[in-house]
Amino acid sequence: MIVPVYAQDNVASVLNQIESNSTTLSAIRQQIEAQKIENRTDIFLNDPEVEFSYLWGKPSEIGTQRELSVTQSFDFPTAYAHRSKISKMRNNNLELQYKSERLNILLNAKQICINIAYNNALNKEYEARLENAQQIAKSYQSRFDAGDASILEKNKALINLTTVENEKKLIDIERKTLLSELKALNGGIEITFDDTEILNAPISSDFNSWYADAEIKSPTLQYLSQQIDIDKQQVKLNTALSLPKFTAGYASEKTFGEDFKGITVGISIPLWENKNKVKLAKAQVKSTELLLEDSKLQFYTHLQQLHKTTFGLQESAQTYRSSILNNNNEELLKKALDAGQISLIEYLLESEYYYDVKNKMLEAERDFNLSLTELRAVEL
Repeated sequence: MIVPVYAQDNVASVLNQIESNSTTLSAIRQQIEAQKIENRTDIFLNDPEVEFSYLWGKPSEIGTQRELSVTQSFDFPTAYAHRSKISKMRNNNLELQYKSERLNILLNAKQICINIAYNNALNKEYEARLENAQQIAKSYQSRFDAGDASILEKNKALINLTTVENEKKLIDIERKTLLSELKALNGGIEITFDDTEILNAPISSDFNSWYADAEIKSPTLQYLSQQIDIDKQQVKLNTALSLPKFTAGYASEKTFGEDFKGITVGISIPLWENKNKVKLAKAQVKSTELLLEDSKLQFYTHLQQLHKTTFGLQESAQTYRSSILNNNNEELLKKALDAGQISLIEYLLESEYYYDVKNKMLEAERDFNLSLTELRAVEL
């Protein structure tokens, strides 16, 4: 099954399909739902305990003894509230984990689309170059047969044709490879993507005003910030678990001629079981806070450098495109060759220079879009 992409924003359409069809995201979602259930398993009271005993007396004249007890143990009451809050917060963090995985997959998909668009543009360019090379080779073969061109000129024209044909084949191979990668991300469903350029609004040189919004949207930083709150809540839980535990229940005892019934209560003094757990939880809070600060620093530094690189690539791409538009000698060179004003060697050398600049323009635009996509990944 091939899913064509014809929407105005074709990249967005591709990303929407991948988000819906990705088997990786489906597996991650299923795993997260299972983890959510697990997070809700230890927030309730312990199971009640029931004991019954039936004892035969000896000698038999003293009869039998029957005992029944039903008890329920529970932690200090505030512990259950803390457990419930931690469970909800952990489940919220699981959603941030999913969001982070989603961004990674969509970032990869968009970068593949950019590379496909680059190969599409390059393929279109080489189609025109191939047609031109075929015309030149045919022309010089005819001229050679008529004795109007040397064998060196004929061979040069044929070598040029072979070179263009092979370069175009390599472009086709790369394009098919990229489409296969896109298919794998899309759950095995093929996607056609024929765009030759990715349009993006230019970025400003002002980094700091943009960064503030990017920091807020980062799922990784959100996760760590939420993890600090979870760790702080864990401190409160461990403090509550360091308080006495209680048991309450009902007991009855029947012996020959006697019947006892009543309630039972008990208390457990936590002297050793939870030793150092509060201290451990506080240390974890400090560790996560330091990790968040380090992650913010690394995030800021990485994006600052990436922003600088992206802005530089943007200027480079704009310069190349302006130069191509203002200094296009391709048609003039072809006319000069056909008129015999320049030799085939001169034509090929001049054309190669022009083609090299055009290839560099396409590469610069591709690299700019790849860098910009990574810079704006939190917006996907």
